[in-house]
Amino acid sequence: MDLLLLSVPFLGLLGLLVMAIKSAWVNKQEAGDAKMQELSGYIAKGALAFLKAEWKILSYFVVIAAALLAWSGTTVETSSPVIAISFIIGAVFSAVAGYIGMNIATKANVRTTQAARTSLAKALKVSFTGGSVMGLGVAGLAVIGLGSLFILFYNMYVISTGASVNGAEMEKALEVLAGFSLGAESIALFARVGGGIYTKAADVGADLVGKVEAGIPEDDVRNPATIADNVGDNVGDVAGMGADLFGSYVATILATMVLGREIVSDDKFGGIAPVLLPMFIAGLGIVFSIMGMWFVRVKDEKGDVQAALNMGNWSSIIFTAVASYFAVMWLLPEHMSIRGVDFTNMQVFYAIILGLVVGALMSIITEYYTAMGKRPVNSIIKQSATGHATNIIGGLSVGMESTVLPILVLAAGIYGSYAFAGLYGVAIAAAGMMATTAMQLAIDAFGPIADNAGGIAEMSQLPEEVRHRTDNLDAVGNTTAATGKGFAIASAALTSLALFAAFVGVAGINAIDIYKADVLAGLFVGGMIPFIFSSLAIAAVGRAAMDMVQEVRRQFREIPGIMEYKAKPEYEKCVAISTKASIREMILPGAIALNTPVLVGFLFGPEVLGGLLAGVTVSGVLMGMFQSNAGGAWDNAKKSFEKGVLINGETFYKKSEPHKASVTGDTVGDPFKDTSGPSMNILIKLMSIVSLIIAPHIAVKGGHHSTTENHNTLTETVTLVGGNYAINADSSTVQWIARKTTGQHDGFVKITSGSFTIDSSGIAGGLFELDMNSLSVADIKEEEDNKGLVEHLKNSDFFNVDTFPTAKLEIISSEKLSGNSYNVKATLTLKGVTNEIVFPVVLKNEGENCVATAEILVDRTKYGIKYKSKSFFAEFANKFIYDEFTVKIKLVTKK
Repeated sequence: MDLLLLSVPFLGLLGLLVMAIKSAWVNKQEAGDAKMQELSGYIAKGALAFLKAEWKILSYFVVIAAALLAWSGTTVETSSPVIAISFIIGAVFSAVAGYIGMNIATKANVRTTQAARTSLAKALKVSFTGGSVMGLGVAGLAVIGLGSLFILFYNMYVISTGASVNGAEMEKALEVLAGFSLGAESIALFARVGGGIYTKAADVGADLVGKVEAGIPEDDVRNPATIADNVGDNVGDVAGMGADLFGSYVATILATMVLGREIVSDDKFGGIAPVLLPMFIAGLGIVFSIMGMWFVRVKDEKGDVQAALNMGNWSSIIFTAVASYFAVMWLLPEHMSIRGVDFTNMQVFYAIILGLVVGALMSIITEYYTAMGKRPVNSIIKQSATGHATNIIGGLSVGMESTVLPILVLAAGIYGSYAFAGLYGVAIAAAGMMATTAMQLAIDAFGPIADNAGGIAEMSQLPEEVRHRTDNLDAVGNTTAATGKGFAIASAALTSLALFAAFVGVAGINAIDIYKADVLAGLFVGGMIPFIFSSLAIAAVGRAAMDMVQEVRRQFREIPGIMEYKAKPEYEKCVAISTKASIREMILPGAIALNTPVLVGFLFGPEVLGGLLAGVTVSGVLMGMFQSNAGGAWDNAKKSFEKGVLINGETFYKKSEPHKASVTGDTVGDPFKDTSGPSMNILIKLMSIVSLIIAPHIAVKGGHHSTTENHNTLTETVTLVGGNYAINADSSTVQWIARKTTGQHDGFVKITSGSFTIDSSGIAGGLFELDMNSLSVADIKEEEDNKGLVEHLKNSDFFNVDTFPTAKLEIISSEKLSGNSYNVKATLTLKGVTNEIVFPVVLKNEGENCVATAEILVDRTKYGIKYKSKSFFAEFANKFIYDEFTVKIKLVTKK
């Protein structure tokens, strides 16, 4: 097991090693003439200035948040002040991930321009290699950080205490590790929002004054905002996206690990395999992403760049899928269960494959809705012929339509992965999707590098053939940027569901019941948050763009000779406007994401917070898809005019009236696709992670998923004396709780006889019998209704008591969790059907008696407990009853 644990950070280190080799290769390429290098220097300088300003502000946030986390870690037993250190490391790694991408992008851009003077193949190689540096850097840092910290915390809290991998100590290790994910996602949110505001303020200002008013090309050196625009591509689409997917990658793996802890696994690695599997698959994904990168190449000027990128992407996906089979078969036992759902290792593999398929389909669908030449973009082009308003209408329509297929794919992925392996299946499907993050991010980062290369070519006034090659790369880059955002939002949806499930378990709540008024209110408030978040981000772009427009107009007006190339614009003033605006405006949206879960959780409790998270997730996923796809389609509709488009038998080019309408659409779409849209996936994940962090502080005692009560409330030590303990039936209780969508019923059943045996290992065996004829209902007061319901439960539709008057629980073995807690393996015979179950038991002393308490989840469908009638109404009614009911047992025994 030690070698397996160490292999995870080793695979991350391998990714960083290959990244260093690729980075060195990019740096060795020619950087062009002095003019090109000067322009590239402006871009690099502006990008670094932004990062320094952003890091200065975020350092204050990190220190304050770390102090609060350290304090909170002292208030519950399942956390620790060490969570603050984990948080700081996550924040630093996230910032470094963004910096790695931005640093190489500002070097690869001018080298791509120089390579484009030679051939399309060389330009693709340079730009994609630059993107792969970012992809490998992000994935390598994530796997090294998670793997190394997990080894440290696992040894600190579990191995050193001799505790069970399914116990409270492992819960503590993962809670502390969650600080790493919180740090990563916090920085990602500010980097994404701040970078998005920066890039779009510059882009909108450059477009409105430069292209529309002055009539000069997009990246003309005479435009004062053009350097800020190119800087924005790096701080938003590179540094922001790098931090974004770093956070997604970490959150996905963490959520799967948290759920994996709940699985009692009879494996060759001490029961830790379900926790290790997502990290191991992530490490393998780095290896196969490196292999997939070999396939990205074109032979000549007619080469299909999109096809080359697709070849690399698909090859890495296929390699990862094949390797996952062997990893799953090797690591996991044949049979497992989580929260009442039984599954096999083969079903876990199917869930991983489903995750990979969902990710691929999301990319394909997004490409269709945003790529040039496809029906959605062509429809926007056609509507540009009748003016600016119809272009806007067309783009909004495409964006809304583009949510349909992705949501159906996501829904099928969630349903299918749950059917395969329960909530662990959903989480491992997300981990499978994210396994090839290095490749996905390489493709995504290639786009802004190519965009910058085209800008440098335009500003350097290079020959038309050079600009043609960079435009070819840039057009593909627009599509890959959109597909990358589609991939990110899909991963966020699956990851948020996994985090949501982990939160429910730690918070100890049975379900999120929207029938309750306060939970429904939380659901609506959650659905609203992505809208106000988007509003703040888009408004920030608008305000900063207005400042940019005024500055560009001032320079055109007050600096004579700019339009004649006789005077140089004051680029640095436009860079300063974007930097100040982005830093100032990113704080409020970030505060909403971080503070809302804390306020709702502590004021209204975990179930209302669960409703809030459900609303945020659904609304945020839809908003993210709509805005990203609408913006991408508007952008490529505008770019289509550069080669000429045929509308109603007439060809239109740049500077035509339809083109001007398309520029307006692109300007509206810019903050959609690069600011608010891609921020949605971070918003929903960050709020889920914050909720998971505070879950131990707001946990409901006695919730059926919660282990908090079992592990923490007992302070006395029970001296277990070996022997046989007989049940005092009169003092013991067995309570049942059954839920349906409109409420719940509970009652009792009597235990007739039984005993259990204790030896040096714990609870060695036992047998208990229940009298099903004693079944009663406690929550209905009217005698007649009570009697009617009891008879209803006893008949053949449900427990069939006449035929099966006795239920039996037989203990097979137990495993110590911690303190006085044991994980018990037993068989339950109910209605003549016997199934194996696993549940926690706690022992404590009450005077002369030894009292055992347990809470068991029973899946009624496994015992045939349902309406047997074939009528439509009976089958329909059966859907309103939850599959699981709870049995709470208190056994008073005496030796």
